[in-house]
Amino acid sequence: MEKKRWDCSALPKGWKMEEVTRKSGLSAGKSDVYYFSPSGKKFRSKPQLARYLGNQMDLSSFDFRTGKMLMSKLNKNRQRMRYDNNSQNKGKPDLNTSLPVRQTASIFKQPVTKVTNHPNNKVKTDPQKAVDQPRQLFWEKKLSGLNAYDIAEELVKTMELPKGLQGVGPGCTDKTLLSAIASALHTSAAPITGQLSAAVEKNPGVWLNTAQPLCKAFIVTDEDIRKQEELVYNVRKRLEEALMADMLAHVEEATNGGETQKEEGNASEDSENV
Repeated sequence: MEKKRWDCSALPKGWKMEEVTRKSGLSAGKSDVYYFSPSGKKFRSKPQLARYLGNQMDLSSFDFRTGKMLMSKLNKNRQRMRYDNNSQNKGKPDLNTSLPVRQTASIFKQPVTKVTNHPNNKVKTDPQKAVDQPRQLFWEKKLSGLNAYDIAEELVKTMELPKGLQGVGPGCTDKTLLSAIASALHTSAAPITGQLSAAVEKNPGVWLNTAQPLCKAFIVTDEDIRKQEELVYNVRKRLEEALMADMLAHVEEATNGGETQKEEGNASEDSENV
């Protein structure tokens, strides 16, 4: 490998830049760039460099490969800062007096209680800003990769959905479909029917109904309800039997413990009489 090192004028005094060119292998001819602080510490990436320098200098316009400040990015950052300052100076009042929403989890929201019985309370509303904001398309895909763990930090087995439920949209997996249906049941008071439009399969970005989960239209029959009721009944019955067995075991243990103590007491009295 061939190494070249020189002073980096874009960084504070004493910083050096090193370029290492590879001579062999499949990546022959390519080069790697490193930076060295005045104390000799080596940095392999721009994020490492930014964390080390902190507030000493702004590296948003710094090109790690060439070791120079890019004027195009520098001018763009200056324009953005000027625009932000002007926006803050205007000081437009926020007339949105709609109820805030407490974000208690990553997906589930709960409303905040508003007190209106105060004598000096005055509420002003802006009808234009009170309209519900549109939902983001395929937002359920943000839930992919999340897993549930029990109290012992063991991974909870994912439940299996019925075969009649089929996902809609690009990259919709079974886990994404399960998360979409669970969140829809939790956050929506309307019936969950799936995507009723047949055109959603051709162009999901246009015909997708964001109020419904990412699945094709389905119908819950009376037979499905009866099967679910039977499943719940069997689970509750097994739980009742387990609780009863546990209670009987505790009673038996307490009874055996009392008899053992009584026998030990009688034995001690006999030994004293002897």
